[in-house]
Amino acid sequence: MTEAVVTFPDTLPPSLDSAGTSTHSGDVEKNAVSEAIKFDPAALELPAKRGQSSFTRWLHHIAFTYYRKIFTLIFVVNLVAFIVFVVKKDGHPLAPSLGSAASANLMVTLLFRQENFVNLAYEIAVACPHSAPFWLRRRLAKVFHYGGAHSGAGVAAVVWYIMYTAVITSDYIADPNRWALANLTTSYILVTMFVFMLAAAHPTLRRKYHNHFEAVHRYSGWIALATFWMHSIFSANQYRVFEAGPPSLGRYLISTPNFWTLCISTSCTIISWARLRRHDVDPEVLSSHVIRLHFKYRDMPPFYGLKISNKPLLEWHAFATIPDDDGSGPKGFSVVVSNAGDWTRECIANPPTKLWIRGYPMHGLLYTSKLFKKIVVVATGSGIGPCLSLFYADVTPRRVFWSTPNPLVTYGESILRAVKKADPDAWIWDTRTQGRPDMVSITYKLVVEAQAEAVFVISNPKLTRRVVYGMESRGIAAYGAIFDS
Repeated sequence: MTEAVVTFPDTLPPSLDSAGTSTHSGDVEKNAVSEAIKFDPAALELPAKRGQSSFTRWLHHIAFTYYRKIFTLIFVVNLVAFIVFVVKKDGHPLAPSLGSAASANLMVTLLFRQENFVNLAYEIAVACPHSAPFWLRRRLAKVFHYGGAHSGAGVAAVVWYIMYTAVITSDYIADPNRWALANLTTSYILVTMFVFMLAAAHPTLRRKYHNHFEAVHRYSGWIALATFWMHSIFSANQYRVFEAGPPSLGRYLISTPNFWTLCISTSCTIISWARLRRHDVDPEVLSSHVIRLHFKYRDMPPFYGLKISNKPLLEWHAFATIPDDDGSGPKGFSVVVSNAGDWTRECIANPPTKLWIRGYPMHGLLYTSKLFKKIVVVATGSGIGPCLSLFYADVTPRRVFWSTPNPLVTYGESILRAVKKADPDAWIWDTRTQGRPDMVSITYKLVVEAQAEAVFVISNPKLTRRVVYGMESRGIAAYGAIFDS
């Protein structure tokens, strides 16, 4: 491979010294960052992509992602369970078993959206030491694909419940008593709510009508959960007569798996919403494109994210948190918000002084960086925000490549100072003056020079997929946020 003609910046542009301290504050409008890098993409020859053909690479790196593998595994397990239920005939009604299976999948669906459970999954994964084989650490870092379990169990729950509804419809026709009618009515309400949620969660509809997706998912879910409790009582009254005795309603309920899985599912929802609080915000407008929101109600360790809203019953927005430690008072934390839609645009134009926070802080993709000895961090635009938490933690040696328009003017000296502190030789590429960089080539160059084990990409969906595929298809471990969970 020929040597690339790449010059790494030894010093910062005139506006910042190596510590990030302002030296020419009057020159902020003069973006000199572009002077720090000279790069000739044509001079860097990437190695050939691995795999026999583009089709096999597509199958391995795109079609069969860990998200889809987890989804498929859960669905296959449920299919096997269904076959066992149908084949096994022990004289008991089939409906209660189908209902318990649906309820169990619903529990798994909600657990993989409950903050403390997700954090536990992350903690177990990153507990693996650096002395462990690289292949193991590389796979454990895929824990952020847990959305596949959420989606897989959710779809399986709907399928189970449709089957259950078909069976109790047949039971009602055979014996149309009042409990069977109540059971049947609530079952059809549940199926309707589940179908609404499943349809709204389709990736295309979710991206195009995100606020509508949130509303349908939330309110249909609440209606379904309340209906499920009523339905469980009606179902128990209908089917407990088949038991020896028969047992009382309460005794029969607590003897069913459905009751306990439903208790856990309900707890997941209550715990999250019971933590709903409205907190003061100290806004720091960095530019017409970016605002930084500071919260002082608690300290925040690195590698966490929070859900934020000014209309808690309508919409929520997730942001990575950045620990604040500027020596000016309580540490607290902050989030970086850039103009990416109606809500963020309004937030920048009219900085909020109070916002709602829901749930417990939750780990994200970058927490898995602790599994590696050295990494390359690639960010574009406001994607640098989540990375600041990783930089603050300072637990993994890293190289940084940040591509954004007018970095100094748009994000200010404090953020550039944090980037340069994390990597004094960080690549800060000004797309306004230098055009769009060859992200894959530059990332590969940094991996080779730093002898890094993995690449972490925080960018928009299209660029994230491009860089991750560009690295993975050449045998380099690469991770980027997924947008279909």
